[in-house]
Amino acid sequence: MKASTIAAQMYTLREFTQTAEGLRESFRRLKDIGYQAVQISGIGPIDPELVKQYADEAGLTVCATHVSWDRLVNDLDALAAEHKLWNCKYIGLGSLPGEYQTSQEGYRAFAKKISEIALVLKQQHGLQFVYHNHDFEFERLGDRTGLEVLLQEADPEVFGFELDLYWVQAGGGSPVDWVHKVKDRMRVVHLKDMAVVARKAEFAEIGQGNMNYEAIIRACRETGVEWFVVEQDVCRRDPFESLEISLKYLLTLL
Repeated sequence: MKASTIAAQMYTLREFTQTAEGLRESFRRLKDIGYQAVQISGIGPIDPELVKQYADEAGLTVCATHVSWDRLVNDLDALAAEHKLWNCKYIGLGSLPGEYQTSQEGYRAFAKKISEIALVLKQQHGLQFVYHNHDFEFERLGDRTGLEVLLQEADPEVFGFELDLYWVQAGGGSPVDWVHKVKDRMRVVHLKDMAVVARKAEFAEIGQGNMNYEAIIRACRETGVEWFVVEQDVCRRDPFESLEISLKYLLTLL
């Protein structure tokens, strides 16, 4: 991990990025905080050319995205063109579509379909598909959890992971163990911390919760992670301040 490989997930700032000017100002503020890269997700319907212009203007690299399942299925060429415009290799899906979530058969069907799409992305466009988990993938469906089905049955040559380590923890998994399980298949990781507040688990800035981030970052280094993306689904303070707290902590682990 280097300072230049720590990115802010724009979903954290979704309330500020629904207009072009809001996105532009958010990029500027992130650069002032010290971020050098972003993941595009949760922004408004903004012209991809403007996204590129404003990212370049702020001096930010677009390292990855989250896109909709509908666009992956029905608008793949245009989606690929946007990523090439942004010089962004990693194209992510933020969650498993609901129709696939209830059984092993559903997970297997998804693994087959997304592997076909990911193969096109890789062979025709030079892009890498990555999958972002939540906690529901840790539900046991017979003899395996959903995430185990994806690990074992999606094509390892084209299906990459973007583990969200908060959600791994929330699902009862070990973040460090799962980083090693997806070795050679994960180049982008999502980082956020888990704190206990009033006897409930809540999202926290990295270093402000109870997860062992020294061990987590070490595991990510050992397994070849390229991009360390800071995300906080819900912030108990200004989201820009939360992102700054997380960045300052991560910089102590360089």
